[in-house]
Amino acid sequence: MLDRELDDLTILLPPLLQSLEALGFISRYLDPQQVAEVVESVGRPDDVVRETLPRLAGWSEPLAALRGALTQAAQETLAAYDELRGLLDQGGDMGAIYRALRHVPRAQETLFPLASGLKPVSRFFLEPELRGDDELLTRLAQAPQREDTGLAHVGDAPGARGGFSIYVPETYTPDVAWPLVMALHGGAGTGRGFLWSWLREARGRGAILIAPTATGETWALQGPDTDSPNLARILAFARDRWNVDPDRLLLTGMSDGGTFSYVSGLEAGSPFTHLAPASAAFHPMLVETADPERLAGLPIHIAHGALDWMFPVGMAREAAQFLAASGAVVTYRELPDLSHAYPRELNPQILAWLNRA
Repeated sequence: MLDRELDDLTILLPPLLQSLEALGFISRYLDPQQVAEVVESVGRPDDVVRETLPRLAGWSEPLAALRGALTQAAQETLAAYDELRGLLDQGGDMGAIYRALRHVPRAQETLFPLASGLKPVSRFFLEPELRGDDELLTRLAQAPQREDTGLAHVGDAPGARGGFSIYVPETYTPDVAWPLVMALHGGAGTGRGFLWSWLREARGRGAILIAPTATGETWALQGPDTDSPNLARILAFARDRWNVDPDRLLLTGMSDGGTFSYVSGLEAGSPFTHLAPASAAFHPMLVETADPERLAGLPIHIAHGALDWMFPVGMAREAAQFLAASGAVVTYRELPDLSHAYPRELNPQILAWLNRA
């Protein structure tokens, strides 16, 4: 890399990663009552990105691929900030704010391939507690290139329904059985976007990660269930290709995805060994109609925010009570500062629970 390009990269990359971290903070603490305060609290880390980005246009042709990835990631990041600030000026419609944050997974998807060659990017795609683990970073960097590892999208082009995105850690080897996490997006989301809520932890702690997209506009919470057969098909696809531990199959999800993890995961024929709904709706009928043998001893991890404005926290408390009384082994975590958002800081604890429950 030439001196000029190296200087530009040194100037651009840290604030770009910082800007994405700040958007993650906004997503985690998003609350209708405090939207403006949360956005303002992160400051303007994107300003340096905005100022430096035009310099990449002068990069030499051998660096075109790197330039293209950095440019697209930066543009998606800047679009998120521009839309968020513009929406706040207009009153802050929550639906539009959620749509503005869709730029974040697009930026991450563009940036992720650079993790193999740029250590700061590799650190970014690890949870904060593991970023100082030089041995892990070395193993990730030196992992052999395999056709069956990394990130892939199967029938999950933007706007498509019923496909899935999958991530197999670079450190995967077929000589041991790996836990599998199937993570279900919220009502207006996609698997391709929700994958990034779990990739850092799957990458650092060793888990195969699958994020499907619902077959309909959201998960089959009413009417015919076309999603459970699709999840079973996707799981079978993974088990045919990788060494998946049959005792560590986690079905988790956020909002509608969390609710569907109840609906599908409590069915007698569900292949999943553990359930972990987050910020989900719950009705006692889910327990009343469930197979008692399925519930007996079933490990269920429930996470919910005390500030949830869409599904009041009482639903989660009721779920924990009913499920435990019916024989499930329930772990309940209520977060006092969480609104209707995904608490990704619990992912390491959920993986530890999956590995021992």
